[in-house]
Amino acid sequence: MIITEALSPAAFEQALRDKGAFYHIHHPYHIAMHNGEATREQIQGWVANRFYYQTNIPLKDAAIMANCPDAATRRKWVQRILDHDGSNGHEGGIEAWLQLGEAVGLERDVLLSEKLVLPGVRFAVDAYVNFARRANWQEAACSSLTELFAPQIHQSRLDSWPQHYPWIKEEGYFYFRSRLSQANRDVEHGLALALEVFTRAEQQNRMLEILQFKLDILWTMLDAMTMAYALQRPPYHTVTDQVSWHSTRLV
Repeated sequence: MIITEALSPAAFEQALRDKGAFYHIHHPYHIAMHNGEATREQIQGWVANRFYYQTNIPLKDAAIMANCPDAATRRKWVQRILDHDGSNGHEGGIEAWLQLGEAVGLERDVLLSEKLVLPGVRFAVDAYVNFARRANWQEAACSSLTELFAPQIHQSRLDSWPQHYPWIKEEGYFYFRSRLSQANRDVEHGLALALEVFTRAEQQNRMLEILQFKLDILWTMLDAMTMAYALQRPPYHTVTDQVSWHSTRLV
């Protein structure tokens, strides 16, 4: 979609929501998980790799805040960091994801080591954080608008996983439950910002491209997991059956 004349706020919001057609809920890997067709290895691989994404969300949000001169926006945006890192004795989303890892049979130290993170996933997530550091704060903030589609994907897991994967411990689902309300709150703020800032046709085209960039990141992560856990073709599979890719943050 190329916008030639500026859209009204309502039409622009609809254009943003229409991008949900490319959300990773439609990726075959996610569809398999939803339908109960994923193996234990595929579930564990997804949890381990998504953990890298989860741990980078506060870094992304901190970068946005570092570039944002507006105190009112920072006061709202900081809640996203607290949601993931925790605050005032309350555990956050990262701890909840560690509990999900334990619920699917992964040791906490294994998740924290990041040794299972595939290079394709690492490159995609790092690209997102680097974009947030380098873009202007409004564009970086609105790249988070894949949150428009997040409540649906969290609810789909809560609806299907207990039925299909009884071996996953119940306490592992806390993250998905907590994000139902948090994501809706974040959408309200991020969408209001996008509709306020991106009012000209060229700005709206730019915002749609940024949202597609974020969708590309989420889809690419599942592409990498498909190669490794569905097709059994992880990096260097023609050279060795050992995990040989880099497993540390180099920058």
